[in-house]
Amino acid sequence: MPAPDPRANPLLLGHAEAEAMVLDAIRSTRMHHAWLITGPDGVGKATLAFRFARRLLAGQPEAQTLALDPGHPVFRRVAAGTHADLLTIEREINEKTGRRRLQIAVDDVRDITGFMSLTPAEGGWRVVIVDGAEDMNASSANALLKVLEEPPPRAILLLVCAAPGRLLPTIRSRCRRLRLSPLDDASMATLLAQYLPKLAADERDRLVTLAEGSPGRALMLAEDEGLAIAAMVDKLLQDLPDVPVSRGYEIADALGRSETGFSVFMDMLRAEIAAAVRDSVRGRADPDQERVVALRPLDAWGALWQDLTRLQNETERFSLDKRQAIVAGVGMLGGTG
Repeated sequence: MPAPDPRANPLLLGHAEAEAMVLDAIRSTRMHHAWLITGPDGVGKATLAFRFARRLLAGQPEAQTLALDPGHPVFRRVAAGTHADLLTIEREINEKTGRRRLQIAVDDVRDITGFMSLTPAEGGWRVVIVDGAEDMNASSANALLKVLEEPPPRAILLLVCAAPGRLLPTIRSRCRRLRLSPLDDASMATLLAQYLPKLAADERDRLVTLAEGSPGRALMLAEDEGLAIAAMVDKLLQDLPDVPVSRGYEIADALGRSETGFSVFMDMLRAEIAAAVRDSVRGRADPDQERVVALRPLDAWGALWQDLTRLQNETERFSLDKRQAIVAGVGMLGGTG
C-alpha cells in the first residue's frame, strides 16, 4: 500500500519528545513564528507538521496531545485540503509529464505573503506548511526569507526539510528546529502492523531491517517489490566471488518492468555493503558478512562503494541505460567491471 498522505494520517509514533516541545510552545504565550522540521526521508516530518497545524487550527491549547480525532471537522477539512486557514506549498505536478516538478516555484512561495497577512477566517491561526523546503530554488528561497523577516501576527510557518544544509543560513537561523530521528524497531513494527496487516510477520520484520527507521521507506519498499529486490541482493552477496557476468543481465531483466527497481536495487546493494563493512570493523558482523568482507581489503570496499554510488548518480542524473548500469554494477562487485 502507498504511504498514508500526511495530511490525512492520524498515526505518529516514535517522536514523543518533538510532540512535547510543540505542545509546550502552543501552551506558552510566545509561539515562535517559524519552525524547521528536519530528519531523514520517511520518518514522519510532514505527518508531524500537519498534526501541529491541526492542533493549532482546532484550538484547545490545553490539550495533552497533538492528536485530533479523525472525525473532528478540522481533521476532515485539513485532509480534504479545504481548510481556509491552512496553505500547503510543495512541488507542483507538471501537467505534461504527470510528475512533480524538480523545484518549488517562486510564484507559489510569493502566495505565502498574501495568505499570512489575512485575518484568520476562524479567529485562530493562519498556518503555512512548505513540504520539501530543500526543493526551493534561489528565487523561491529569497521570497520565503522576506516572509520570515517580517512575520505577521497569528501566523505560523512550518518548513518540512530532509536536507536543511540546502537552505539559506538566514532561513535556518530564523526558525526553531525540530529534528526527528529514525524510529526504533518497536515503533516501526507497530506502524507496519497497522499499515500492512496482510503481510506476513517475517516479511514485516525484514522491512523493519531494510527501512532503517523510516516507515515511509518501508511502505515504499513493500509497494515496489522491495522484498524481492532484497532477496536478489542477498543472493548476489552470498554467491561472491562466484558471480558470472550473466547474473547482471538476469537481475536487469527481473527489474526491467519496475520504474523504481534500479534505484531500489542500487540503494540496497550499497547499503548492504556499507553495513557488512561497518559491522565487521565493529566486531558485530555475522559469519556471512565476515566471509564477504574478507574477499577484499577494507579500502577496496570503500572504493567499490564510491564507484557504485557514482554509477547510480550518473545513470539517474543523465537518464542513462539502467540495464547496462546494473550489468556494470554487478560486474564491479564480482571483480569483472
